[in-house]
Amino acid sequence: MAITKVWLDETENECTMCGACEAACDAVFQVPEKMIVRDGADLSLEDGIKEAADACPVGTIAIEYNKSGKRDYPN
Repeated sequence: MAITKVWLDETENECTMCGACEAACDAVFQVPEKMIVRDGADLSLEDGIKEAADACPVGTIAIEYNKSGKRDYPN
């Protein structure tokens, strides 16, 4: 499955700006204040993106696969 979108999803919790995502995959994530996905981020870095999502203590990183139109990971 190909990652087609990564975003900050604060529907349940707010980003705590801890920097865990940036530490896991700084080619995709940046934390100047709240987490942002870098413009033109290489979404083929699937292992790093999933590692960042798993490391997020509040679960605000959302990943979409194959243009599903929904949050596929983490559930």
